[in-house]
Amino acid sequence: MTETTGKPVALPQAPDSQRGAGDGPVPLPSGLFRYIAATCWVHQLPLIAITVFVFLLEVVPLELQRRVVNDAVKNRQFGTIVLLCAAYLGTVLVQGSAKLGLNIYRGWVGEQAKRDLRHRIHAAGTASSGTAVEAQGTAISMIVAEVEPIGGFIGASVSEPLLQSGVLATVIAYIVHVDPWMGAAALALFVPQLVFIPLMQHAMNRRTRARVWLLRQIGAGIIANGTGRPSDPVDAARVDRVFRLDMGIFKLKFTMNFLMNLCTHLQVIAALLLGGWWVLNGHLEIGGVVAFISGIGRVTDPWGDLVNYFRDLSVSEVKYNLLAAALNQPAPPPVQPRGRAVPLRVGSR
Repeated sequence: MTETTGKPVALPQAPDSQRGAGDGPVPLPSGLFRYIAATCWVHQLPLIAITVFVFLLEVVPLELQRRVVNDAVKNRQFGTIVLLCAAYLGTVLVQGSAKLGLNIYRGWVGEQAKRDLRHRIHAAGTASSGTAVEAQGTAISMIVAEVEPIGGFIGASVSEPLLQSGVLATVIAYIVHVDPWMGAAALALFVPQLVFIPLMQHAMNRRTRARVWLLRQIGAGIIANGTGRPSDPVDAARVDRVFRLDMGIFKLKFTMNFLMNLCTHLQVIAALLLGGWWVLNGHLEIGGVVAFISGIGRVTDPWGDLVNYFRDLSVSEVKYNLLAAALNQPAPPPVQPRGRAVPLRVGSR
């Protein structure tokens, strides 16, 4: 599919009274993570600390499940089972409370980033009258739609991949500890995902870039005709183009989810086959199979979240780069109105 591109549009600059002592609004950093480092790195540090605490607790419920099942089958000590279940409940409450605090803190950081970006757009003079129509359409698109996903991503930009990678690492290490061969079989079924996920993600990124540019052009067209709707045939064609791009993104996204779910169920089937065989032959306890199947579920969620993270990263980088290009583009010099020439009268007062 051919990628649609557009030139960055220079946003109108604010009047001198709104700029302060400097030459103009501070330009956005050239990359998304440079902006994150410049604006909210102080808040990323406590987010990282809470994240590490959360994923280190991830294997505790798995081990407690294994011990409860094995104790019920072998020792048949109900008192021990009650104690293990109480420990399980305590672990869940502590981990859930930490996740709650983490998510609220992430949301606050993301909202701070949205507010900062909207102030920057406003400071660039997006509300100034008499500006170029295309620049006005770009400004409306940025304030209404483009800032929202960027700010939402910034809140979880560092803690989310750390959390999901940490959960993956600890759970996989635990699965291999329970039984190396079953762990190897589960990991082998991840290999196809390493092939089709990057390919499909790249295709979605191309469609996202085209979609953002088209929406900006549609906004400019709405302002140009002054009717509040895209009446120009070119704008109508752009609306249809956005629809086709959205449908293409949906098809790729849900196809990728289907393939990932299929791989997950294949892992469960492999665990049941291999685990059942080894239990029948006395090489593995039944609690190990239960913990293994539960571990696969805990691996599936962070793996899917990591895929979603990199998908959001790609989309956010595209939108941020377009936003930075528009904000940092030098504004064209104002056009001075032409006045009527005054004839010079000679010889009279």
